[in-house]
Amino acid sequence: MTDYTFYTNPMSRGQIARWALHEVEADYDQVLVDWGAKSADFLDANPMGKVPTLIHHANEGPRVVTEAAAICLYLAEMHPEAELLPDDTQMADYYRWTFFCAGPVDQALTAKALGFEPKGPKQEGLVSFGSFERLIGAFTAFLAEREWVCGDRFTMADVYVGSSVDWGLNFGLLPPNDAFAAYAERCQARPAYQEAKAIDGALIAQSSK
Repeated sequence: MTDYTFYTNPMSRGQIARWALHEVEADYDQVLVDWGAKSADFLDANPMGKVPTLIHHANEGPRVVTEAAAICLYLAEMHPEAELLPDDTQMADYYRWTFFCAGPVDQALTAKALGFEPKGPKQEGLVSFGSFERLIGAFTAFLAEREWVCGDRFTMADVYVGSSVDWGLNFGLLPPNDAFAAYAERCQARPAYQEAKAIDGALIAQSSK
């Protein structure tokens, strides 16, 4: 048995988790999830019926991890040899910006894709990103002054943050400014990124035939 069972669909946030799996060189089996016919095994693992879902076949029994950000950080912890964890001085940025993307950025890009924009201070106070302009300003200023989330060293935070930027640029939801474009290019140059995207790209091409 492999170390992990990876439930995914290539047209999903499963692409983020696959990149993380390749960064740590994990031994995994993939199970492709059909949106219209989800298996009992999958729903037992994740009653929400959402991907990505990862099962770690640990010695003491299976561990189920859901949510793409959690999967990324879990894999970094389980594979310290990959050297994708932050040191003490980098930990604040590591957690802050991973969850900034998992919360405010994800919500903002989803809202924009659905055509929703908060109107006025009251609605801005109800959404995690406040206003789209303020979020873009804070995010751009952060990435403009560094190579990676934790400074000059790639960590697992960059898998999640990089995926957010990559997705936002590809779908026209983030402005293609210099900070975002340059950061995305650095992420796309990672061998693990290219390996993972090649797999999902082939699956997407196959499903469209």
